Amino acid sequence: MLYDGAYMTNDEFLANFCMDRACILRLNSLVEDDDAFGNYKGRRNKQPSMLHVMVFLKYLGSYGNEASFAKIGRAMGISK
Repeated sequence: MLYDGAYMTNDEFLANFCMDRACILRLNSLVEDDDAFGNYKGRRNKQPSMLHVMVFLKYLGSYGNEASFAKIGRAMGISK
C-alpha cells in the first residue's frame, strides 16, 4: 500500500492518509528505532513501525463509523 502505485494512486493515498508517501516515510524514520517496536525474546513479534504509523494516520483521518477498529482493519488488511 505504501510503495505500490498500482494499488493506490497518489491522490487516493493522500485522501486515505491525509499525508503523501514521502511524509509518512519521514514520520516513520522518527519512530522506527524506538524500543516500543523492538522484538523481545519470549514475546510475539511486533508489527513493523510503518504499519503502526499508517493505521494511526488512518484512524486520525477517519470520523464516525469509519474510525471503528473493524473498518480500519479491513481497509488496512489486518484484524481489528
